[in-house]
Amino acid sequence: DTALLYGLMIGFACAGVLLWPSLWSLPFWLAYGVLYGSASDSRWHETSHGTAFKTAWMNTVVYQIACFMIVRNPVTWRWSHARHHTDTYIVGRDPEVAIMRPPALLKVFVNFLGLFDAYAGWSRMLLNATGRLSPEEATYIPKSEARKVIFVARVWTLIYAITLALAVALHSILPVMVIGLPRLYGAWHHVLTGLLQHGGLADNVIDHRLNSRTVYMNPISRFIYWNMNYHIEHHMFPMVPYHALPQLHALVRDQIPTGRGYPAAHREIWRRISHTG
Repeated sequence: DTALLYGLMIGFACAGVLLWPSLWSLPFWLAYGVLYGSASDSRWHETSHGTAFKTAWMNTVVYQIACFMIVRNPVTWRWSHARHHTDTYIVGRDPEVAIMRPPALLKVFVNFLGLFDAYAGWSRMLLNATGRLSPEEATYIPKSEARKVIFVARVWTLIYAITLALAVALHSILPVMVIGLPRLYGAWHHVLTGLLQHGGLADNVIDHRLNSRTVYMNPISRFIYWNMNYHIEHHMFPMVPYHALPQLHALVRDQIPTGRGYPAAHREIWRRISHTG
């Protein structure tokens, strides 16, 4: 899966560069963007659990790369995601609630271009690079980990600075089409799938059958999403690796809410949040 992912990314990026500025490059940039700005979301997530690979260093390498692409500090988000699994959809505790109540619908729609998430990620990166944590980060990141957060932020800031300088020197947008911009134009798939995880479901409950959702998806989306569509199963047994989730689903599907397809699941979300005052 990982060799295929990065092989496709290299191929799409090369094709996009070679065909630039022709419109023939557009499909390749769109495909590259989805793998950069959406597949990275599922990769950081699974490797943060340490379950994607049997070998620890492989989890670490893919985790670091995916975190950079999705603009989520690898130290910060390891602790954030631990809180998410401990207090799933507990209001005021879970830092990864995608749809608050009442829902900020404009923010949800604009985020299909990654604008809010990416802006928040880059803002935190620049703040951390100055040697500080945000007040929210300070609630779940141990003080002993703060230096790691700051170091990563400074390395990332340097990479972005070099990329921007190269774009200026070349008088070309291509460097940021490869690094940075795909986080925006490729974000739509991870937002589309991510909203399905918990959106419109019960908050402040500890039963994952009530606060998480399993959705049936096509093979391409499951490749991009790394089987996180089996989200009830993932929250019930978070140490089961992504490649075993279909098998786990087959074992427990008669004990959890019936899985739905994309359209039905999104209709359910909007029906529920539209009645939220």
